[in-house]
Amino acid sequence: MVCGGFTCSKNALCSLNVVYMLVGLLLIVVAAWGKGFGIVSSIHIIGGVIAVGFFLLLISIVGLIGAVHHHQVMLFFYMVILFIVFLFQFGISCSCLAMNQGQQEKLLNSSWKIMSNDTRISLENKMDCCGLFNNTQTDFVSDLHLCEAPCVKKKSCLTCGEKMLQHSSEALKILGGVGLFFSFTEILGVWLAMRYRNQKDPRANPSAFL
Repeated sequence: MVCGGFTCSKNALCSLNVVYMLVGLLLIVVAAWGKGFGIVSSIHIIGGVIAVGFFLLLISIVGLIGAVHHHQVMLFFYMVILFIVFLFQFGISCSCLAMNQGQQEKLLNSSWKIMSNDTRISLENKMDCCGLFNNTQTDFVSDLHLCEAPCVKKKSCLTCGEKMLQHSSEALKILGGVGLFFSFTEILGVWLAMRYRNQKDPRANPSAFL
């Protein structure tokens, strides 16, 4: 059977949805890794990526079931929701890639100011660092005085801002790159689902075709 027939379209759609499931899991894991560094969770884009990854995982399961059973209604909702996920994923991925270091520093500074001393100390102990940025000597000396991280005894502390920028930049680049690349494959998924939905199952009763 030539590619483009019912069986070929079915297998292609099933394979594509398995890929979507893996991409959804990857987005959730990487975003959760970035969010796990405490203050990085203040970057709302990362929360948006987790939501997109969850919906992509969910819709891929719906698409897989719809493809296996050639379910007309499920395939219709699959096409509509997948197109909406594409729009959100494309926008969020572009935002991840467009966020520069200066914007990240502003977000980190604003979050650091509203954090309590206990939260700061907990974060410093977790990341083995002291203070946010050594921009203003007064603030940095105050943070250093309260710092209880292990690196204080070694007198070789990095600022938490440096460490968090490194991890957040890595997370944003990975999320933006993966999300942007696979967002275009979702258009392929919409087209393939539309084509497959309008094909007749050769093994089914022709009178039952919608």
